[in-house]
Amino acid sequence: MVEIRDNATHFRREILVRLARAFLQNKLVETVDRLPVEVLNGDETPYRCCIYKERAILRTRCLAALGFRVEDDDEVTPLSEYARRALDRDKPTSPVMTVLDIACNECVPGRYVVTELCQSCLARACAVNCPFGAIDISHGPAKIDPEKCKSCGRCKEACPYQAIMRCIVPCEEACPVGAIHKGKNGRAEIDFDKCVSCGRCMRACPFGAVMERSQIIDVLKTLRTDKKVVAMVAPAIAGQFPGTVEQVVSALRKLGFSNVIEVAVGADITTRNEAKEFIERMERGDAFMTTSCCPGYIETVRRHVPELSKFVSDTATPMHYTAELAKQRDPDWVTVFVGPCVAKRYEGINDPLIDYVLTFEELGALFVAGDIEVANCEQAKFDEFPSLEGRGFAITGGVAAAVKAAVNGRVELNPVCINGIKPAVVRLFKTYPKGKAPGNLIEMMTCEGGCIAGAGVLGNPKQAAKQVTKFSEQAEHIEPIPMPEKE
Repeated sequence: MVEIRDNATHFRREILVRLARAFLQNKLVETVDRLPVEVLNGDETPYRCCIYKERAILRTRCLAALGFRVEDDDEVTPLSEYARRALDRDKPTSPVMTVLDIACNECVPGRYVVTELCQSCLARACAVNCPFGAIDISHGPAKIDPEKCKSCGRCKEACPYQAIMRCIVPCEEACPVGAIHKGKNGRAEIDFDKCVSCGRCMRACPFGAVMERSQIIDVLKTLRTDKKVVAMVAPAIAGQFPGTVEQVVSALRKLGFSNVIEVAVGADITTRNEAKEFIERMERGDAFMTTSCCPGYIETVRRHVPELSKFVSDTATPMHYTAELAKQRDPDWVTVFVGPCVAKRYEGINDPLIDYVLTFEELGALFVAGDIEVANCEQAKFDEFPSLEGRGFAITGGVAAAVKAAVNGRVELNPVCINGIKPAVVRLFKTYPKGKAPGNLIEMMTCEGGCIAGAGVLGNPKQAAKQVTKFSEQAEHIEPIPMPEKE
Protein backbone atom coordinates (compact mmCIF):
# COMPACT_ATOMS: atom_id res chain seq x y z
CA MET A 1 0.00 0.00 0.00
CA VAL A 2 0.99 3.64 -0.31
CA GLU A 3 2.70 5.63 2.42
CA ILE A 4 0.58 6.18 5.55
CA ARG A 5 0.76 9.67 6.97
CA ASP A 6 -1.13 9.26 10.26
CA ASN A 7 -1.43 6.65 12.99
CA ALA A 8 -5.21 6.31 12.85
CA THR A 9 -4.95 5.19 9.22
CA HIS A 10 -1.99 2.96 10.09
CA PHE A 11 -3.91 0.94 12.68
CA ARG A 12 -7.02 0.64 10.50
CA ARG A 13 -4.97 -0.75 7.62
CA GLU A 14 -2.77 -2.90 9.85
CA ILE A 15 -5.86 -4.68 11.19
CA LEU A 16 -7.18 -5.30 7.67
CA VAL A 17 -3.85 -6.73 6.53
CA ARG A 18 -3.45 -9.01 9.55
CA LEU A 19 -7.01 -10.35 9.31
CA ALA A 20 -6.62 -11.02 5.58
CA ARG A 21 -3.24 -12.71 6.11
CA ALA A 22 -4.64 -14.90 8.88
CA PHE A 23 -7.49 -15.96 6.59
CA LEU A 24 -5.11 -16.81 3.74
CA GLN A 25 -3.07 -18.90 6.17
CA ASN A 26 -6.23 -20.70 7.40
CA LYS A 27 -5.60 -19.37 10.90
CA LEU A 28 -8.23 -16.64 11.28
CA VAL A 29 -10.31 -18.19 14.07
CA GLU A 30 -7.28 -19.62 15.86
CA THR A 31 -5.21 -16.42 15.94
CA VAL A 32 -7.60 -13.46 15.92
CA ASP A 33 -7.94 -13.24 19.73
CA ARG A 34 -4.23 -12.48 20.01
CA LEU A 35 -4.20 -9.90 17.27
CA PRO A 36 -4.50 -6.79 19.53
CA VAL A 37 -1.59 -8.07 21.64
CA GLU A 38 0.54 -8.82 18.59
CA VAL A 39 -0.03 -5.33 17.16
CA LEU A 40 0.76 -3.69 20.52
CA ASN A 41 3.16 -6.06 22.27
CA GLY A 42 4.04 -3.72 25.12
CA ASP A 43 7.19 -2.12 23.73
CA GLU A 44 5.28 0.85 22.30
CA THR A 45 4.39 4.02 24.16
CA PRO A 46 0.60 4.01 24.48
CA TYR A 47 -1.31 6.87 22.88
CA ARG A 48 -3.81 6.93 25.74
CA CYS A 49 -3.75 6.07 29.42
CA CYS A 50 -2.34 2.54 29.13
CA ILE A 51 -1.55 -0.31 26.78
CA TYR A 52 -4.67 -2.20 27.92
CA LYS A 53 -7.02 0.48 26.67
CA GLU A 54 -5.10 0.60 23.41
CA ARG A 55 -5.63 -3.12 22.97
CA ALA A 56 -9.31 -2.79 23.84
CA ILE A 57 -9.63 -0.21 21.06
CA LEU A 58 -7.80 -2.50 18.65
CA ARG A 59 -10.30 -5.21 19.50
CA THR A 60 -13.15 -2.94 18.41
CA ARG A 61 -11.24 -2.14 15.21
CA CYS A 62 -11.13 -5.89 14.56
CA LEU A 63 -14.91 -6.08 15.00
CA ALA A 64 -15.47 -3.44 12.31
CA ALA A 65 -12.88 -5.05 10.04
CA LEU A 66 -14.69 -8.38 10.46
CA GLY A 67 -17.87 -6.63 9.33
CA PHE A 68 -19.73 -6.10 12.60
CA ARG A 69 -21.27 -3.12 14.35
CA VAL A 70 -19.28 -2.14 17.42
CA GLU A 71 -22.51 -0.80 18.93
CA ASP A 72 -23.84 -4.38 19.11
CA ASP A 73 -20.79 -5.78 20.93
CA ASP A 74 -21.36 -7.20 24.43
CA GLU A 75 -17.63 -6.85 25.29
CA VAL A 76 -17.63 -10.51 26.38
CA THR A 77 -17.83 -12.45 23.13
CA PRO A 78 -14.27 -13.27 21.94
CA LEU A 79 -13.02 -12.17 18.55
CA SER A 80 -12.73 -15.81 17.53
CA GLU A 81 -16.49 -16.18 17.82
CA TYR A 82 -17.01 -13.06 15.70
CA ALA A 83 -14.61 -14.53 13.15
CA ARG A 84 -16.71 -17.71 12.99
CA ARG A 85 -19.84 -15.63 12.46
CA ALA A 86 -18.13 -13.68 9.70
CA LEU A 87 -17.17 -16.92 7.95
CA ASP A 88 -20.78 -18.16 8.22
CA ARG A 89 -22.35 -14.86 7.12
CA ASP A 90 -24.41 -14.99 3.93
CA LYS A 91 -24.68 -11.31 3.09
CA PRO A 92 -23.48 -7.98 4.53
CA THR A 93 -26.09 -5.76 6.15
CA SER A 94 -26.69 -2.08 6.86
CA PRO A 95 -25.66 0.29 8.29
CA VAL A 96 -22.22 0.49 6.73
CA MET A 97 -20.66 2.78 9.36
CA THR A 98 -19.93 2.07 13.01
CA VAL A 99 -18.58 4.11 15.93
CA LEU A 100 -15.84 2.81 18.22
CA ASP A 101 -17.08 4.67 21.28
CA ILE A 102 -14.09 3.62 23.38
CA ALA A 103 -11.79 5.32 20.85
CA CYS A 104 -13.74 8.59 20.83
CA ASN A 105 -11.88 11.48 22.48
CA GLU A 106 -15.12 13.15 23.61
CA CYS A 107 -14.06 16.37 21.89
CA VAL A 108 -15.31 19.61 23.42
CA PRO A 109 -18.21 21.14 21.48
CA GLY A 110 -17.30 23.33 18.53
CA ARG A 111 -16.95 26.97 19.49
CA TYR A 112 -14.89 30.15 19.09
CA VAL A 113 -12.10 30.70 21.61
CA VAL A 114 -9.76 33.61 22.39
CA THR A 115 -6.07 32.70 22.29
CA GLU A 116 -3.07 34.23 24.07
CA LEU A 117 -2.51 36.42 21.01
CA CYS A 118 -5.22 38.81 22.23
CA GLN A 119 -3.72 42.27 22.95
CA SER A 120 -6.75 43.85 24.67
CA CYS A 121 -6.51 46.53 21.98
CA LEU A 122 -8.23 49.88 21.88
CA ALA A 123 -10.18 49.03 18.72
CA ARG A 124 -12.20 46.30 20.46
CA ALA A 125 -13.21 45.19 16.96
CA CYS A 126 -14.29 41.76 18.21
CA ALA A 127 -16.72 43.20 20.74
CA VAL A 128 -17.95 45.99 18.46
CA ASN A 129 -18.76 43.55 15.64
CA CYS A 130 -20.41 40.87 17.79
CA PRO A 131 -24.17 41.20 17.19
CA PHE A 132 -25.02 39.22 20.33
CA GLY A 133 -22.96 41.04 22.95
CA ALA A 134 -21.09 37.84 23.71
CA ILE A 135 -17.61 39.37 24.13
CA ASP A 136 -16.32 41.09 27.27
CA ILE A 137 -12.97 42.86 27.02
CA SER A 138 -13.24 45.16 30.05
CA HIS A 139 -10.71 43.30 32.22
CA GLY A 140 -7.70 42.00 30.29
CA PRO A 141 -7.95 39.73 27.23
CA ALA A 142 -11.31 39.23 25.54
CA LYS A 143 -13.66 36.59 26.89
CA ILE A 144 -16.49 34.94 24.98
CA ASP A 145 -19.71 34.14 26.86
CA PRO A 146 -20.73 30.68 25.57
CA GLU A 147 -24.34 31.32 26.58
CA LYS A 148 -24.60 34.34 24.31
CA CYS A 149 -22.30 33.26 21.46
CA LYS A 150 -24.09 32.03 18.31
CA SER A 151 -20.89 30.98 16.51
CA CYS A 152 -21.35 33.52 13.70
CA GLY A 153 -17.60 34.07 13.43
CA ARG A 154 -17.69 37.85 13.08
CA CYS A 155 -15.30 38.30 15.99
CA LYS A 156 -12.73 36.08 14.28
CA GLU A 157 -13.04 38.03 11.05
CA ALA A 158 -12.72 41.39 12.85
CA CYS A 159 -9.69 40.66 15.07
CA PRO A 160 -6.56 42.35 13.62
CA TYR A 161 -4.28 39.93 15.52
CA GLN A 162 -6.11 36.77 14.43
CA ALA A 163 -6.35 36.03 18.13
CA ILE A 164 -9.71 34.26 17.88
CA MET A 165 -9.90 30.77 16.48
CA ARG A 166 -12.68 28.37 15.70
CA CYS A 167 -12.44 25.10 17.59
CA ILE A 168 -14.15 22.30 15.67
CA VAL A 169 -15.18 18.69 16.20
CA PRO A 170 -13.60 17.03 13.13
CA CYS A 171 -16.20 14.32 12.53
CA GLU A 172 -19.12 16.72 12.97
CA GLU A 173 -17.43 19.30 10.76
CA ALA A 174 -16.89 16.74 7.99
CA CYS A 175 -20.44 15.39 7.94
CA PRO A 176 -22.47 17.17 5.23
CA VAL A 177 -25.86 16.35 6.74
CA GLY A 178 -25.43 16.63 10.52
CA ALA A 179 -25.74 12.89 11.06
CA ILE A 180 -22.99 12.57 13.69
CA HIS A 181 -23.29 14.13 17.11
CA LYS A 182 -22.42 13.66 20.76
CA GLY A 183 -24.48 11.19 22.73
CA LYS A 184 -25.37 11.42 26.41
CA ASN A 185 -21.91 10.20 27.38
CA GLY A 186 -20.20 12.85 25.25
CA ARG A 187 -19.01 10.34 22.68
CA ALA A 188 -19.84 10.34 18.99
CA GLU A 189 -23.03 8.71 17.76
CA ILE A 190 -24.41 8.40 14.24
CA ASP A 191 -28.05 9.06 13.47
CA PHE A 192 -28.57 6.48 10.74
CA ASP A 193 -31.85 8.09 9.69
CA LYS A 194 -29.74 11.07 8.58
CA CYS A 195 -26.51 9.31 7.56
CA VAL A 196 -25.77 9.13 3.82
CA SER A 197 -22.87 6.67 4.28
CA CYS A 198 -20.29 8.95 2.65
CA GLY A 199 -17.59 7.98 5.16
CA ARG A 200 -16.22 11.49 5.53
CA CYS A 201 -16.47 11.28 9.33
CA MET A 202 -14.20 8.23 9.20
CA ARG A 203 -11.51 10.08 7.27
CA ALA A 204 -11.83 13.17 9.46
CA CYS A 205 -11.61 11.66 12.95
CA PRO A 206 -7.98 11.89 14.17
CA PHE A 207 -8.66 9.18 16.76
CA GLY A 208 -10.01 6.66 14.27
CA ALA A 209 -13.23 6.42 16.26
CA VAL A 210 -15.41 5.92 13.18
CA MET A 211 -14.97 2.97 10.83
CA GLU A 212 -16.80 1.27 8.02
CA ARG A 213 -17.91 -2.33 8.35
CA SER A 214 -15.52 -4.15 6.06
CA GLN A 215 -16.48 -6.91 3.62
CA ILE A 216 -12.92 -8.12 3.21
CA ILE A 217 -13.61 -11.50 4.87
CA ASP A 218 -16.77 -11.99 2.80
CA VAL A 219 -14.80 -11.49 -0.42
CA LEU A 220 -11.91 -13.71 0.69
CA LYS A 221 -14.14 -16.63 1.60
CA THR A 222 -15.96 -16.31 -1.77
CA LEU A 223 -12.64 -16.36 -3.62
CA ARG A 224 -11.93 -19.68 -1.86
CA THR A 225 -15.01 -21.30 -3.43
CA ASP A 226 -15.33 -22.72 -6.92
CA LYS A 227 -17.54 -19.79 -7.95
CA LYS A 228 -16.41 -17.34 -10.60
CA VAL A 229 -15.84 -13.96 -8.96
CA VAL A 230 -15.67 -10.84 -11.13
CA ALA A 231 -13.93 -7.66 -9.98
CA MET A 232 -15.67 -4.54 -11.28
CA VAL A 233 -13.00 -1.85 -11.02
CA ALA A 234 -13.83 1.86 -10.84
CA PRO A 235 -11.74 4.13 -13.11
CA ALA A 236 -10.49 5.99 -10.02
CA ILE A 237 -8.11 3.03 -9.58
CA ALA A 238 -5.59 4.94 -11.72
CA GLY A 239 -2.89 6.32 -9.45
CA GLN A 240 -3.90 4.31 -6.39
CA PHE A 241 -1.12 1.72 -6.58
CA PRO A 242 2.51 1.72 -7.79
CA GLY A 243 2.54 0.52 -11.36
CA THR A 244 -0.01 0.69 -14.15
CA VAL A 245 -3.73 0.00 -14.16
CA GLU A 246 -3.01 -3.01 -16.36
CA GLN A 247 -0.74 -4.37 -13.63
CA VAL A 248 -3.55 -3.93 -11.10
CA VAL A 249 -5.71 -6.11 -13.37
CA SER A 250 -3.02 -8.80 -13.26
CA ALA A 251 -2.75 -8.47 -9.47
CA LEU A 252 -6.51 -8.94 -9.12
CA ARG A 253 -6.31 -12.16 -11.07
CA LYS A 254 -3.50 -13.33 -8.81
CA LEU A 255 -5.85 -12.80 -5.87
CA GLY A 256 -8.28 -15.22 -7.51
CA PHE A 257 -10.70 -13.04 -9.45
CA SER A 258 -11.68 -14.92 -12.61
CA ASN A 259 -12.70 -11.79 -14.54
CA VAL A 260 -11.95 -8.08 -14.29
CA ILE A 261 -14.32 -5.52 -15.83
CA GLU A 262 -13.77 -1.78 -15.92
CA VAL A 263 -16.74 0.07 -14.43
CA ALA A 264 -16.20 2.80 -17.01
CA VAL A 265 -17.96 0.39 -19.40
CA GLY A 266 -21.04 0.74 -17.21
CA ALA A 267 -20.41 4.49 -17.11
CA ASP A 268 -20.79 4.57 -20.91
CA ILE A 269 -24.24 2.98 -20.53
CA THR A 270 -25.08 5.53 -17.85
CA THR A 271 -23.93 8.33 -20.14
CA ARG A 272 -26.09 7.24 -23.05
CA ASN A 273 -29.15 6.63 -20.90
CA GLU A 274 -28.73 9.86 -18.97
CA ALA A 275 -28.25 11.82 -22.20
CA LYS A 276 -31.45 10.36 -23.65
CA GLU A 277 -33.29 11.12 -20.43
CA PHE A 278 -31.97 14.68 -20.37
CA ILE A 279 -33.13 15.28 -23.93
CA GLU A 280 -36.59 13.91 -23.07
CA ARG A 281 -36.87 16.03 -19.94
CA MET A 282 -35.80 19.22 -21.69
CA GLU A 283 -38.16 18.61 -24.62
CA ARG A 284 -41.09 18.19 -22.24
CA GLY A 285 -40.18 21.42 -20.46
CA ASP A 286 -38.45 20.33 -17.23
CA ALA A 287 -36.47 23.12 -15.58
CA PHE A 288 -33.39 20.97 -14.91
CA MET A 289 -32.09 17.48 -14.21
CA THR A 290 -29.44 16.31 -11.76
CA THR A 291 -27.15 13.35 -12.28
CA SER A 292 -27.70 10.14 -10.33
CA CYS A 293 -24.30 8.43 -10.18
CA CYS A 294 -23.26 9.42 -6.64
CA PRO A 295 -24.99 7.29 -3.96
CA GLY A 296 -24.07 9.83 -1.28
CA TYR A 297 -25.98 12.51 -3.18
CA ILE A 298 -28.94 10.20 -3.84
CA GLU A 299 -29.23 9.46 -0.11
CA THR A 300 -28.87 13.17 0.67
CA VAL A 301 -31.89 13.89 -1.52
CA ARG A 302 -33.91 10.97 -0.18
CA ARG A 303 -33.29 11.78 3.47
CA HIS A 304 -32.86 15.56 3.49
CA VAL A 305 -34.18 17.20 0.31
CA PRO A 306 -37.07 15.01 -0.92
CA GLU A 307 -38.53 17.93 -2.87
CA LEU A 308 -35.54 17.60 -5.22
CA SER A 309 -36.16 13.91 -5.98
CA LYS A 310 -38.34 14.46 -9.07
CA PHE A 311 -35.44 16.30 -10.72
CA VAL A 312 -32.95 13.46 -10.15
CA SER A 313 -32.18 11.32 -13.17
CA ASP A 314 -33.81 7.88 -13.15
CA THR A 315 -30.73 6.41 -14.83
CA ALA A 316 -28.88 3.74 -12.85
CA THR A 317 -25.26 4.03 -11.76
CA PRO A 318 -22.19 2.69 -13.62
CA MET A 319 -21.77 0.07 -10.90
CA HIS A 320 -25.29 -1.25 -11.52
CA TYR A 321 -24.90 -1.41 -15.30
CA THR A 322 -21.52 -3.12 -15.01
CA ALA A 323 -23.00 -5.75 -12.71
CA GLU A 324 -25.88 -6.15 -15.15
CA LEU A 325 -23.40 -6.87 -17.95
CA ALA A 326 -21.63 -9.42 -15.74
CA LYS A 327 -24.86 -11.20 -14.80
CA GLN A 328 -25.92 -11.28 -18.46
CA ARG A 329 -22.76 -13.21 -19.23
CA ASP A 330 -23.35 -15.63 -16.37
CA PRO A 331 -26.08 -15.23 -13.71
CA ASP A 332 -23.94 -17.25 -11.28
CA TRP A 333 -21.00 -14.86 -11.34
CA VAL A 334 -20.28 -13.21 -8.00
CA THR A 335 -19.90 -9.45 -8.51
CA VAL A 336 -17.45 -7.42 -6.42
CA PHE A 337 -17.26 -3.67 -6.97
CA VAL A 338 -13.80 -2.28 -6.26
CA GLY A 339 -13.73 1.47 -5.79
CA PRO A 340 -12.99 4.55 -3.70
CA CYS A 341 -16.42 5.02 -2.20
CA VAL A 342 -17.88 3.94 1.14
CA ALA A 343 -21.39 4.98 0.05
CA LYS A 344 -21.16 2.40 -2.74
CA ARG A 345 -21.25 -0.19 0.02
CA TYR A 346 -24.71 1.03 1.01
CA GLU A 347 -25.80 1.05 -2.64
CA GLY A 348 -24.43 -2.46 -3.09
CA ILE A 349 -26.36 -3.82 -0.12
CA ASN A 350 -29.57 -2.52 -1.71
CA ASP A 351 -28.82 -3.67 -5.28
CA PRO A 352 -29.48 -7.39 -5.87
CA LEU A 353 -26.95 -7.42 -8.72
CA ILE A 354 -24.08 -6.43 -6.40
CA ASP A 355 -22.72 -9.10 -4.08
CA TYR A 356 -19.86 -7.27 -2.37
CA VAL A 357 -18.05 -3.94 -2.33
CA LEU A 358 -14.33 -3.42 -1.63
CA THR A 359 -12.61 -0.08 -1.21
CA PHE A 360 -9.16 0.60 -2.63
CA GLU A 361 -7.89 0.57 0.95
CA GLU A 362 -9.21 -2.97 1.44
CA LEU A 363 -7.81 -4.08 -1.92
CA GLY A 364 -4.43 -2.71 -0.85
CA ALA A 365 -4.66 -4.79 2.33
CA LEU A 366 -5.40 -7.90 0.25
CA PHE A 367 -2.36 -7.27 -1.94
CA VAL A 368 -0.12 -6.86 1.11
CA ALA A 369 -1.57 -9.96 2.81
CA GLY A 370 -1.12 -11.98 -0.36
CA ASP A 371 2.46 -10.72 -0.92
CA ILE A 372 1.45 -9.28 -4.29
CA GLU A 373 3.52 -6.35 -5.54
CA VAL A 374 1.46 -4.59 -8.18
CA ALA A 375 4.52 -2.97 -9.77
CA ASN A 376 6.04 -6.43 -10.32
CA CYS A 377 2.98 -7.91 -11.99
CA GLU A 378 2.61 -8.45 -15.73
CA GLN A 379 0.49 -6.15 -17.87
CA ALA A 380 -3.04 -7.47 -18.40
CA LYS A 381 -6.11 -6.10 -20.14
CA PHE A 382 -9.65 -5.51 -18.94
CA ASP A 383 -12.40 -7.68 -20.39
CA GLU A 384 -14.08 -4.61 -21.92
CA PHE A 385 -12.80 -1.29 -23.27
CA PRO A 386 -14.70 1.92 -22.43
CA SER A 387 -14.68 5.52 -23.70
CA LEU A 388 -12.58 8.44 -22.56
CA GLU A 389 -15.69 10.03 -21.04
CA GLY A 390 -16.58 6.87 -19.10
CA ARG A 391 -13.23 6.91 -17.35
CA GLY A 392 -13.66 10.62 -16.64
CA PHE A 393 -16.58 9.94 -14.28
CA ALA A 394 -14.03 9.68 -11.46
CA ILE A 395 -13.30 13.43 -11.47
CA THR A 396 -15.64 16.34 -10.75
CA GLY A 397 -17.05 17.56 -14.05
CA GLY A 398 -16.58 14.21 -15.76
CA VAL A 399 -20.20 13.08 -15.65
CA ALA A 400 -21.51 16.38 -17.01
CA ALA A 401 -18.85 16.37 -19.73
CA ALA A 402 -19.83 12.85 -20.76
CA VAL A 403 -23.54 13.68 -20.97
CA LYS A 404 -22.78 16.86 -22.92
CA ALA A 405 -20.68 14.89 -25.41
CA ALA A 406 -23.48 12.36 -25.86
CA VAL A 407 -26.21 15.02 -26.20
CA ASN A 408 -24.04 16.69 -28.85
CA GLY A 409 -26.15 19.82 -29.22
CA ARG A 410 -29.51 18.07 -29.56
CA VAL A 411 -30.89 20.42 -26.90
CA GLU A 412 -29.44 23.35 -25.00
CA LEU A 413 -27.27 22.10 -22.16
CA ASN A 414 -25.99 24.38 -19.39
CA PRO A 415 -23.95 22.19 -17.02
CA VAL A 416 -23.13 23.08 -13.41
CA CYS A 417 -20.95 20.92 -11.15
CA ILE A 418 -21.42 20.70 -7.38
CA ASN A 419 -17.92 19.90 -6.13
CA GLY A 420 -18.57 18.44 -2.69
CA ILE A 421 -21.67 18.49 -0.51
CA LYS A 422 -21.63 20.60 2.65
CA PRO A 423 -24.43 21.79 4.97
CA ALA A 424 -24.61 25.10 3.08
CA VAL A 425 -24.91 23.18 -0.19
CA VAL A 426 -27.76 21.09 1.21
CA ARG A 427 -29.57 24.31 2.10
CA LEU A 428 -28.91 25.53 -1.43
CA PHE A 429 -30.42 22.33 -2.84
CA LYS A 430 -33.74 23.29 -1.29
CA THR A 431 -33.88 26.40 -3.48
CA TYR A 432 -33.45 24.53 -6.78
CA PRO A 433 -37.05 23.27 -7.06
CA LYS A 434 -38.19 26.85 -6.43
CA GLY A 435 -36.68 28.08 -9.67
CA LYS A 436 -33.17 28.88 -8.46
CA ALA A 437 -31.26 26.05 -10.11
CA PRO A 438 -28.01 27.45 -11.56
CA GLY A 439 -28.15 25.31 -14.72
CA ASN A 440 -30.27 22.70 -16.48
CA LEU A 441 -27.83 19.79 -15.97
CA ILE A 442 -26.44 19.66 -12.46
CA GLU A 443 -23.70 17.17 -11.68
CA MET A 444 -23.58 16.17 -8.02
CA MET A 445 -20.45 14.90 -6.27
CA THR A 446 -20.53 14.29 -2.52
CA CYS A 447 -16.73 14.36 -2.25
CA GLU A 448 -14.73 17.42 -3.23
CA GLY A 449 -12.77 16.52 -6.34
CA GLY A 450 -15.04 13.60 -7.18
CA CYS A 451 -14.67 9.85 -6.64
CA ILE A 452 -10.88 10.18 -6.48
CA ALA A 453 -11.39 11.79 -3.04
CA GLY A 454 -13.70 9.10 -1.66
CA ALA A 455 -13.34 7.78 1.87
CA GLY A 456 -11.75 4.53 0.67
CA VAL A 457 -8.90 5.85 -1.45
CA LEU A 458 -5.19 5.28 -0.97
CA GLY A 459 -3.68 7.96 -3.20
CA ASN A 460 -3.52 11.72 -2.98
CA PRO A 461 -6.62 13.08 -4.81
CA LYS A 462 -4.73 15.75 -6.77
CA GLN A 463 -2.16 13.27 -8.00
CA ALA A 464 -4.87 10.70 -8.67
CA ALA A 465 -6.75 13.23 -10.83
CA LYS A 466 -3.72 13.54 -13.09
CA GLN A 467 -3.39 9.78 -13.38
CA VAL A 468 -7.09 9.31 -14.16
CA THR A 469 -6.88 11.99 -16.84
CA LYS A 470 -3.83 10.29 -18.34
CA PHE A 471 -5.56 6.91 -18.20
CA SER A 472 -8.71 8.36 -19.81
CA GLU A 473 -6.76 9.78 -22.73
CA GLN A 474 -5.84 6.25 -23.77
CA ALA A 475 -9.46 5.70 -24.84
CA GLU A 476 -11.61 7.06 -27.67
CA HIS A 477 -14.44 9.57 -27.29
CA ILE A 478 -17.97 8.29 -26.76
CA GLU A 479 -20.32 8.25 -29.72
CA PRO A 480 -23.06 10.90 -29.45
CA ILE A 481 -26.77 10.06 -29.35
CA PRO A 482 -27.87 9.83 -33.01
CA MET A 483 -30.22 12.46 -34.35
CA PRO A 484 -33.79 11.26 -34.91
CA GLU A 485 -34.58 10.29 -38.46
CA LYS A 486 -36.66 12.82 -40.39
CA GLU A 487 -40.07 11.61 -41.49
